Order: sequence, then C-alpha cells, then structure tokens
Amino acid sequence: MEKLKSMVPDRLKQIVADSNADDLHSTSSSLLHFLNKLSQFHQMIRDLTDLEASLCAKNKDAALEFKQKANKCYFNGDYDTALAFYTRKIGLLMECVRDCNRALQISPSYAKAWYRRGKANAALGIYKDAIHDLDVAKNVELSLGGKKQIENELKIIVDQYEGTRSVQHIENTVRNFNEPQQINLLCVTDPDKGRGMVSPCDIPQASLVHKEEPYALIILKSCRDTHCHYCLNELPKDTVPCISCSIPLYCSQHCQVQARGETISCYRTKDGVDDSLPNNLKEYIAEVTSCSDSDPDVECFPEHKHECLGVHWPAVLPSDVVLAGRILAKFISQKRGYMECNLLGTLNLSQSYLQISPEGKLELHIYAIVLLICLQHSFGTELPINGISLSQTIILVSQIRVNAMAVVRMKSTDFHCLPDQFGKFSNIGDALTCSVDQVPVGQAIYTAGSLFNHSCQPNIHAYFLSHTLFIRATEHVAAGHPLELSYGPQVGQWACEDRLNFLEDKYSFRCQCIGCSQLNLSDLVLKAFHCVNPNCNGVVLDHCLDNSELNKLKNFPGVPRMQVLDPFLKVDELKNVAHLALELTNNSFNVQSGSCLNCGSNCDLEASDKARRKALICMKRLQDAIVSKEISTTILSDASRALGVLRSILHGYNKHIAEAEDNLAQAFSLVGDFRSARDHCKASIKILEMLYGSDHIAVGHELIKLSTIQLSLGDPSAADTINRLGLIFLRYYGSHADFIFPYLQTLKREANNLTQEGRVT
Repeated sequence: MEKLKSMVPDRLKQIVADSNADDLHSTSSSLLHFLNKLSQFHQMIRDLTDLEASLCAKNKDAALEFKQKANKCYFNGDYDTALAFYTRKIGLLMECVRDCNRALQISPSYAKAWYRRGKANAALGIYKDAIHDLDVAKNVELSLGGKKQIENELKIIVDQYEGTRSVQHIENTVRNFNEPQQINLLCVTDPDKGRGMVSPCDIPQASLVHKEEPYALIILKSCRDTHCHYCLNELPKDTVPCISCSIPLYCSQHCQVQARGETISCYRTKDGVDDSLPNNLKEYIAEVTSCSDSDPDVECFPEHKHECLGVHWPAVLPSDVVLAGRILAKFISQKRGYMECNLLGTLNLSQSYLQISPEGKLELHIYAIVLLICLQHSFGTELPINGISLSQTIILVSQIRVNAMAVVRMKSTDFHCLPDQFGKFSNIGDALTCSVDQVPVGQAIYTAGSLFNHSCQPNIHAYFLSHTLFIRATEHVAAGHPLELSYGPQVGQWACEDRLNFLEDKYSFRCQCIGCSQLNLSDLVLKAFHCVNPNCNGVVLDHCLDNSELNKLKNFPGVPRMQVLDPFLKVDELKNVAHLALELTNNSFNVQSGSCLNCGSNCDLEASDKARRKALICMKRLQDAIVSKEISTTILSDASRALGVLRSILHGYNKHIAEAEDNLAQAFSLVGDFRSARDHCKASIKILEMLYGSDHIAVGHELIKLSTIQLSLGDPSAADTINRLGLIFLRYYGSHADFIFPYLQTLKREANNLTQEGRVT
C-alpha cells in the first residue's frame, strides 16, 4: 500500500486531497485509470486473487506436515499444542458437551451420552441442564445398576444446585425480572448531535431497550486464532475449520455451515425417543438433539461464501475494508444488481469524508479500487468497476470507520488454582483475584444501533451475546430523553480533554455531552494534585487540565449543576475541592495552574510532578512483576513506599492512587498476604466509587477481585460483596447477568461451600 501511494503523482494526490463526497466518481476514476497502467498494481492484485499463488487454499502437503507435528507433540505429552494441529483431547468440559450433543443428534436415547453431558454441565455450574441431562439418562438407561448410579449422581447435583440458590437471592431476582417487549424507539433529529434515539415512554432501570442482529460483521485479525469467525465466541480446543480455505476457524459445525450459507444435515439412527417419557423431558431431548440451533426469526447471510475461494485478500486487507466487502456482497446477493439500487441510501449511515486527512483519502481510494477488483472475481459483471461503484465504496468504508461497533467479550484472569469438576477449590488459599476487561473481538454494522448517540455519562449500556447486540438502560430514562451510550472512555476513566481528542480523532465530532460541557468532580480530581495545606481537601490542577476544566467554570458562572451517577454524591463535594474557583466565577477569574481551587495555596508543580513520575516507575516495576509472577520483597516494599508518596502529593481521588492500590492488592494476593490485599482492594474501590458512582460496572469488576480475596480469608462479608456485584451486573445485563459472567456462579458456589463448612456464617 505504501509503495503504491508513493507512486501516485503529486498532481493526482492533490486532486484526491481536495475531493469531497460529490466528486468522488471523478477522482476515483482518475486514480483507477492511473493504477491500471502500473505493472506493480496488477502484480499486487494477482497476489491477492490468484488461486495458484494463494497461501490460503487447502494444501495436502501442509495438512500432512501439521499431522506430523501433532503426532510429535502428542507423544511428548504436549496435548494442548497437539490439539492446535488436530482436534483430539479428553477432559475439556465445553468440548465434552459438544461431543455429547453430536452423539445425541445421531442417537437421542444414548444413555451414556446424556450421563456424560450431565456431569460436564454440573462441572460448568449449569445445574438446570445437568439435572435434566441426568433425568433423561436415568429414564433411558436399561440396567438397574446404571439407573441406581445415575440416581446417586442426580441427588448430589440437586443438592449442589439448591446450595447455590441459598447463598443469595440474585437468581430469584433474575427469574422474576420480567423482560419487557422490545420498546418501539423513535429516531429524532437534534440540532447539535443530528439523528438520535428516544423512547416515547419512561424506561425503568435495567430494562432491555434494543436487540439487533448485525447487518454484517468481521472478526478482528488479532482474534482469528482465539474466537469463532461467525459467532465471535471463544474457540474451543477442537476447532472446526472452513472446509474450503485455511482462513476461518469456527466453534461448531453450525457456525461453519452458516458462514458459507449451507444447511445442516445429520444422520439419525432408528433409535427414537420412548413415548412413555414425560413431556417435559421429550421437549428437552428435542431441544438438545436439534440439528440446527439457529433462530428462525434471524436473517442468515453466507458472509464468508464470496471469500471462500482460497484467495489471499480477506486475510491481507484491513478488517474494515473486508467488512465493506461483506456489506457489498450482501447487497449484491439481495438486490441482484449493484447498479440498480443505492447502497448508501439503503444503509442510511452517517459519514465524515471531509474530515479525513489527505493521506487518508488517498488510502481510501486505493483500498476501494483493490476491494472491488477482488470482489469482481466472485461476482463478475454483477459488480461493475466505475466511478459510481468506486465512490459508493469509498463512502462506505468511511461510514464503517465512524459507525461500526466493536463487538466485545468479557475476559477475566481466572483463579490461580482452578476448580475441580464439581466447581470446588482444593485449597481456597491458592485462589487468585480475578480481573475483568472488555476485549474487542469483532467489528459489526448495526443499522439501528448506529443511531444511538454518544455521551461520556451514558444512560444505556451495550453488550453482546454471540454477535447479537443488546442495549439496556442503566438508569431510569424519562420519555423523550435521549438514549445515549458511550463510544469509548467515560467520565472517570479519562480526563475530559483526552476524551474530546479521542472522540474527535476517531469519530470526527467534538463531544458536547453534559460530562464534557459542565464541571464535574471526576474530571477535576482524576489527575489532580493535592493541596499543600494538610487541612484542605482542594485540588491543584496540572498544566494539561487547567484550560479545559477552568473554561467550564467561565462558561457556567455560579455553582454548576452537578450530574453524577451516584445519587449520594452531593454538590457539596464539588465545593470542598473547588470552593475558591466557584466563588471567583462571579468576579474576576484569575485561578492559575498550581493554585489550590479551594483555598488558593500555591503548589510547586514541577517538584510534585517529578516525585509522581519517580513513584510511578516503582509501580511499573510492580506491574511487570505481577505479570511474571515474580514478586520480590524489595519490589513490594518499594511499591508500598511509592504509594505513600503518591498519596502525599496527589489528590485522594486521583486515579493513579486507585491503580496503585489495585496493583498492590494483586501483588499481595500473589504472595499470599490476603489481609493486605483486601485492604488495598477496598481502598481502590473507594476511589472508583467517587469517580464513577457506587453502582457503575467498573466498580462491579473490582468487587470480583474483592470477593475472591474475601473468600480466600473466609471473610463473612464475602457473601455481601457477591450480592452487591451481582446486583450491579443485573443493572447492566438484566436477565443475562449470570450468562455474561459465568465465574459469578463459581463465586456463589465457593461462598456456599464456606458457609456449609462453617468458615462463613
């Protein structure tokens, strides 16, 4: 790409740089005419599309090589590596359930498969299915001895299930949570933000606002070996490859055939289901042994079919360009003719072509040309390459870059000591704190989902089951009030100016939400220094913060209206940290960098910043030691002293302190000092509550760490912590809370085990 761009003459580069959305047909045609004269361009196209030169087609020699490598790994006892080459291993719970499903699709009355499935589901904490599995196994088992064994196993699992239900009432809350019908939202136009979504009625907290399947999606390159290329769920050990090319990996045969637009068929034996079984069991058997788990109401499109030629371009071109190719392929297949309909009018997405840099415009032109030529190998004359098709493709890629949603998965660092097949720890003292992050795994276009506007203080939350988008209200939203989610960092995560720059660079708009236009406590204290007066709790702003935050004071004279997530955080807290600044807004405004916004005392910012940087170097050493799990006494003591320095110079709610407390909590957990870990974890949570609000999901993620530390200590408050984080999850994920956070079930079980053993009362 860089070589091609360098070969474009300056005159043509300038024409492309000056282009707008209305003259793209002319500029793209001119560039296509020039590129067609270059032998290097045609060689690149051959490398991307020629089946003879492709690196992505199936290859018998390569398959034999992988088999030989797998055999070597297998005989050396390296089973995980062997499984990466061929799919065969015992003892994997999710894989066990899948293999049982395959067996039961062939023979629904196979008692051993039902028994194995029940044991695996019990180990996964999916007790309801486990009970049903063993109940079916008992009914279809022929021998009396076998029936007796299954009955004994069934009793144990029923007791375990009842035990987990007694730990807390979150599951009852979820079961009683009546999921409303999807709300009929309205698309309205705001003079500042353009199109947006509102509800004609009040929306209670935790209500499901919107559910949508993607118009098109693509897996990110970084996740090609770890997540299914169709549903985007994490890949099991026994992955299912594409039958025709070497690019995609799938979690199941269902995803494999759906991606190519095929139908699932399976061979069934004459072994049917006994008519004497209870109706509820017969319905359960039919559900499990169904050959297809697709939703009949969900449109399925063979998104990989046009790429599945063994060609190289889907693996080489950027993800957003490949996603544009999938949208074009879908449009052509549905409309049967690219020229007959207006693709851009069909999707109705916003675009910001004028805000793209000159170099970015040239890159878009070249990618559009390359993409259409690659697609033409699949669609032939149905996809003409001319100024019209090129201009629409250029705009389409620019639309994807500002409208596509990142499909994320929750990733956690699990326990240091994994639970056994019944979900119990052999030694709870070996447990390690869990941490949770959102990890982008895919990129998708949701036609209605793209209409929701942004706010750095959102009132709705988006999450994904498979690739289905769910949007839920995180607070009560009045009728007609904008429904807004976060496109990235929120108040309390990044400083205001950093958020503004990020959103402008990535989405080409200057955020004017209430979190960015009005003064709030989080933005003042997030990166602030502490007043030199020990009796003052005021903030001293860094040079990089004073302009953006003090300008809010100028624009909003008097005490601004405080908008926070936590109803218990009063405007008095803002007065405590910035009393002088608030007073001066009605008079002469002369607060300077280095001056306390509360009492006016001067701080030596240069010396304080030097001490901060030195302390953060010690904390970075601790972070590296946590990753390597090699924490020396020296590193730990140095980090503890560094925390003391940070607390002496930074404001008490500064996020650097919260991060330092969190790092020390993890470090003390690793060395087995769970009491110190608990104290540091609580200190971190206290700061996050001030920055985000006490019910924010970020606080819930930290409560996971705290609960595992408390369980390690046998702390009786562990159950309360688990209850609290469960309710936070319910607020953000509703009836999907336990499904989104499967390790919450593990925490519940372990708390119940401690209760039964008398270690927690």
